[in-house]
Amino acid sequence: MNKIGWLILCAVVSVAGCSSQSSKPPSRYHIDQDVGPSGEIDLSHVPDAIPKTEPRTRAGNKNPYTVLGKTYYLIEDETSYKERGNASWYGKKFHGHKTSNGEIYDMYAMTAAHKTLPIPSYVRVTHLNNGRSVVVRVNDRGPFHQGRIIDLSYAAAQRLGISKTGTGPVEVEIIVPGDTPPPPLKPDDRPASHAGGFYLQVGAFASAAAANRLRDKTAAATEARVFISEINAAQPLYRVKIGPLADQQEVARVREQLPAVGVYNSHLVKD
Repeated sequence: MNKIGWLILCAVVSVAGCSSQSSKPPSRYHIDQDVGPSGEIDLSHVPDAIPKTEPRTRAGNKNPYTVLGKTYYLIEDETSYKERGNASWYGKKFHGHKTSNGEIYDMYAMTAAHKTLPIPSYVRVTHLNNGRSVVVRVNDRGPFHQGRIIDLSYAAAQRLGISKTGTGPVEVEIIVPGDTPPPPLKPDDRPASHAGGFYLQVGAFASAAAANRLRDKTAAATEARVFISEINAAQPLYRVKIGPLADQQEVARVREQLPAVGVYNSHLVKD
């Protein structure tokens, strides 16, 4: 091939390469698969997060919110929260990007992501196999993989001993800073003018799916606000409630409509 032909071939290859690159959709993250830092880094010196009272803003606390077709409701009163399950971690892929509340994720800090705890919250995470524990500050949402209850920063995962295994069995327990717990976090659509209204509980289930079905049927029949209050314990409990209802007359009206969806017993409860 002469010199001119070689130059033409190079130009065609170059254009084809540019076309291929430009057709690839842009990604928010600079790498596709998550990894830890390059090389071995000892993070045993990184201190626990120090619990303190912080304001809770709308940022990061949208309630409810939907991810991958599933709707999540934030825990209204987290002061007794304790749960066991698997922890995972996230690292370099998300390092330097915004968390759910707008902060910048730092994989070398003691932070975590949780699906339903208010942001920010502080929790103690204990590895059930080796007894190690850390205190982390929740400032992000996740993990959205089946069977995982918390996503730890790389630093927290290394201190617990799961940075190499990827996941590990843990117990997660809330830490309430100071003597006064923060006010319960309420759903976004709660009307402030009815803060002192009445609430009817129409069911309680061990199954979130069963609670969701009753919530949807009851909302359609009564045209009232119906929500699920979750209690996290050894056995989760999902309580289906209606409210706030302005007065006893509205309570009576709603109760008259409940038999249409198979609810014959309801009782007034505190929100």
